Amino acid sequence: MTALLRALGFLVRLAGFGLAAGAALAAVLANGGRFSDRLDILTHFTPIWLSLGIVGLIVWVIGGGRSLMRLTPIAAAVAVLASGALMLPELTRAKGDKAPAQGETLKLVQFNLWENNSDPEGSARWVLSEDPDIITIVEGYEITGGVARLLRERYPYAVTCADPQPCSTMILSKKKPVWQHGLSTAVSNAHLSAAQGRFAGANRTFDVIAIHYTWPIPAGPQQQQGKRLLKVLETVDRDNAIIGGDFNSTPWSFSLQRQDEAFGMERRTRGQATWPAAPITRYEIKPPFPLLAIDQVYAGKAWKTVSVKRGPRLGSDHYPVVVILSR
Repeated sequence: MTALLRALGFLVRLAGFGLAAGAALAAVLANGGRFSDRLDILTHFTPIWLSLGIVGLIVWVIGGGRSLMRLTPIAAAVAVLASGALMLPELTRAKGDKAPAQGETLKLVQFNLWENNSDPEGSARWVLSEDPDIITIVEGYEITGGVARLLRERYPYAVTCADPQPCSTMILSKKKPVWQHGLSTAVSNAHLSAAQGRFAGANRTFDVIAIHYTWPIPAGPQQQQGKRLLKVLETVDRDNAIIGGDFNSTPWSFSLQRQDEAFGMERRTRGQATWPAAPITRYEIKPPFPLLAIDQVYAGKAWKTVSVKRGPRLGSDHYPVVVILSR
């Protein structure tokens, strides 16, 4: 019996070491994303490397914390420090000046509805209860119940990425845009799914862009999409522009950080994790909380942030984001 317990303890410690060492290696390699788009893929999962490093240490302690796996605390420390180096800039990023909700305000909801949305009616009811002025929608497919159609009475105006044709990335608004354009392009494998609308404000117009980037895997297409979006931004008044979308890119990634600098607009979302929300595995297990901050909202310097919050779990695999701005 004693021998069996020792063997089990060894296996537990070995598992703890494997978790901590694997997390440390991934976190260290992720820091190479400064120089390599391929290594930058690892940065998106930084919260996971951080968590696995801590879990590995806990498992090692439960297993007795002895034997050759005494390197486990070192590996866990490396995982935590290397992950922290990636996350710290976002967590300590200077906040823009908060403004009271007065004067000209704009409430925007960014929502990836998901093509497999299990509750389109509930998603539409939540949006209506929030009563935003503008909604940037991703994966607004008619096949899942047509949330955009359910919202049409209150939001009669739609700009799609293939405007005037239907397209899953769109802008819904109460007011008619003074100008609109679909930005969908299909060049090589870096398709850009985006819609642009220009709206009249209290004193001047402002542009809103809805965007859906591809996954960061493989490296390359997502970075090309960023360059194409930058070309669009060169044609608008960025000080008054707003961008909302699913960028499939986290703030720990060097790709998104380089994009922040190139856009010259403040990203108002500050590490709000929005994915996953839908049940995973065939047993329909709901994730207790989201891990990846991939839905982003940008606004030019003319806009002040009133509030930013994550919405509830609905029928999508993404949580929505609600942003209120003032200028």
